[in-house]
This record gives sequence, structure tokens and C-alpha cells, in this order.
Amino acid sequence: MAKCIVVADDLTGANATGVLLKKNGFDTLTLLHSSIGSAGSVGECDCLVFPTDSRSVSPEEAYHRVREALVTLPGPETCLYAKRIDSTLRGNLGSETDAFLDTLGPEYIAVCVPCFPSSGRVIVGSHLLVNGVPLRRTEAAADPKCPIHTTDAFALFQGQTKYTVSAIRLDDVHNGAEHLATVIADRREKGARIMLVDSVTEDDLQTVAKAVALSGIKTVSVDPGPFTAYLGRQLIPVKKAKKAAGKVFCSIGSVNGVAGTQTRMLLAKRSVTAVFLDTAKVLESDESRAAEIERLKEELLRRRDESDILAVIGCGIDPKRRVPFEPYMERRGLSLEDLSEKINTAFAEVTLGVLAACPEIGGVYSTGGDITAAIHSAAGTVALRLLDEVLPLAGYGIAIGGKLSGKAFVSKGGMVGGENAMVVCTDYLSEHLG
Repeated sequence: MAKCIVVADDLTGANATGVLLKKNGFDTLTLLHSSIGSAGSVGECDCLVFPTDSRSVSPEEAYHRVREALVTLPGPETCLYAKRIDSTLRGNLGSETDAFLDTLGPEYIAVCVPCFPSSGRVIVGSHLLVNGVPLRRTEAAADPKCPIHTTDAFALFQGQTKYTVSAIRLDDVHNGAEHLATVIADRREKGARIMLVDSVTEDDLQTVAKAVALSGIKTVSVDPGPFTAYLGRQLIPVKKAKKAAGKVFCSIGSVNGVAGTQTRMLLAKRSVTAVFLDTAKVLESDESRAAEIERLKEELLRRRDESDILAVIGCGIDPKRRVPFEPYMERRGLSLEDLSEKINTAFAEVTLGVLAACPEIGGVYSTGGDITAAIHSAAGTVALRLLDEVLPLAGYGIAIGGKLSGKAFVSKGGMVGGENAMVVCTDYLSEHLG
């Protein structure tokens, strides 16, 4: 089975790490959360990436999902374990890392390097900066499900884990891999099970990876992806996929300002046949939701010859049209999670309905981890064969199994990339079809 097991808390993050491993020459598969029982049927691969969809669940449930993955997925050849965390430290960082350390045993430590230089994430003095801005002053701080109220990664981790966390500063990294290996061993000897390591550049990440390899200590890498990729290069010996064809379908559900700017750039720069999902109609009642889904499918299919890019876009991309959830929660007796699921699955139903009637669509672009997961869950996708990194935190690959089998995809987090990121992703997908 796989030499490397990566457990991520959402699907887009899983794919983002997977493509980094793929770029290092490793055959990589993403096994979808609903398909954990089918792990044995996906075939051989170097790296198996598994999303637990656990970012916004309780710490106890997140722990359970990670532990289940670690009991189910590893094989006799597994030599690298990785916990993929969000690049802005959202989610159950501590309990999910605890699940690794509890399951793998006392000989393991966790080395956490929450640094993604090409995406503007760096950590200095245990404080995370995003494009030079302290984390708590970025849009991540206002995330509706997992808000962040501190820039101090050390405090965040120590507040969520039962294990001792030790902060390793940038000077120790810059003193070289051999020195850093000694520091890691010393901290472990003194009782630390989690090392939080400063890093700013790709060279820093490579130094940390070399130090871990030199130390000989069994280590779980905890990071947004780049450190895991470098550590994989140190620990796993390195041993083109078919292209799809046709039009591109975009499912754009993120409502943050970054995604809004990217969507407007896509509509301005490319010919897109777009319809807008009315969130209020989706939430009003089950009958209203079904009618709205049917309306969107019918309009897209009627207009499908207008362009090579079809898109369903959430109306909340326009701040003036964003819908407050509280009235629907009160009137319908539903939780925030319930309402979010109704919206996510509506995007999935529109996407799959149009693809079923429009076989010339060869690829799907999706924005937002929840939307991406909903699409593949509804399609019954078993795994995602990861082929390339389009942008940092945006992966390209082919779906395996289910209604989307053989379709190309690009998925991207809603707050990832510059204003042209969506244009770059859809262009990339279009260019790789045919």
C-alpha cells in the first residue's frame, strides 16, 4: 500500500498537499472521506491522501475521524505520516495531532511547520503572517465556522493539545540541519512531543526536513503541505496521465471577498455562461430548493452552446445579496451546519445534473472545500488521482469511480490566490482537456 499517509481536515487542502507530493515524483491518490471502506480497491500508490472533513466538527469528533483513518489506511510499507493543517490555522489542530501521537505511539513526535512561502504564509517567533499581515488581521479571523482570534501559533496549539509543545526559533533553523537535529532531539528528551518550528523560505523548510531525517526520530509532519513534500523527498525513494475533453463547468460557492474579486475577474476576462444560485430560495423550503435547482439546470442546459465555460455561482458573491442564516435557523429549526449542507448539496445537484445531460463537459472547477466535497460525495467518487499543482493550494487531477469517473478537476480554497487565480485555474483546465 502507500508509503506515505496524509490526513487532511478538508478536501481542497488534501488535494493541495497531494499535488505537491506529485510534483516530487510520487504517485498520489486522494481517497474521499465517504470511501474509506474502499481503500483497498484504489490500487497501488506512493502517497494516499485522506480528507476527514473535520475542520468545523467538535474536537472529539475530529480526533475520532483521524484515529479511524490511521487505524484503517496504513500498510506495512508506510514510512511517512502527515497531518495536513489549514494554512491559516483554522480547525482542530491539537486534537487531530493528538490522534496521530496516541495512535502511532510514544516513539513518535510531531514537527509542525505552518509555513507556505509561495502562498505568503510564514511563521516567525511562532507568529503566523499572511502576506506580511498578522493572522488575526486577515479574513481568516472572520471565518464563520472557524474564526481565528490570535496570531500566536504556539498558544493556539498548546491550548488544543494535551501534549507539551516546544517552539523552535528561526536562529536554530539557520544554524543548519545538523544543529537543528540536535535541538529536536534535546527538546524530545525534555518531554516535548510537538515541535513548532519557525520558517520563512523554501530553504528553511528543506533544512527542517533534512534535520528530521538526520535525527532518526519517527516524526509526523504537521503543516499545510510544503514541509511534508520536502520530508517525503528525504524519506521515500522516488520510483502522464490521460487527458479529458470538452467544456469546463465551474461551481463557485465561496462568498468571501477574495473569491468575489476572482469571480468578477473570470466573468470580465473570459466568456462564461453563468447562472446565480439564489440562497434564499434554497433555504426557504425543500420545495423552493428543488425548484431553484431545476431552474438553474434548465437555464444552463438551454444556454450551453453560448460558451465553453458554464458556471453556477452563489448569489452571496455580491455582498449586497448575502443572506443571513439566523431567520432560517429559527423558523425551520435547523443548525448552521444543516443550512450549509443544503447550499453545498444544491451546488452539487446542479453540477451533476448539468454534467449528466452535457457529456461534452470534460472538467470541473470548484471553489471552496465544502462545495468540492459535496460534489464528489454526491457523485460517488472513490478517489482523485492528483497530477499537478496549478497554483499554491490549487490542485489538478482526474476523478476515479462514480458519476465523475474520468473527468478532470481543479479545486481551490476560496481565500487562495490573487485576483486572477480563478482565470488561471479555468485556463489550465481548458488547456489540459482534449
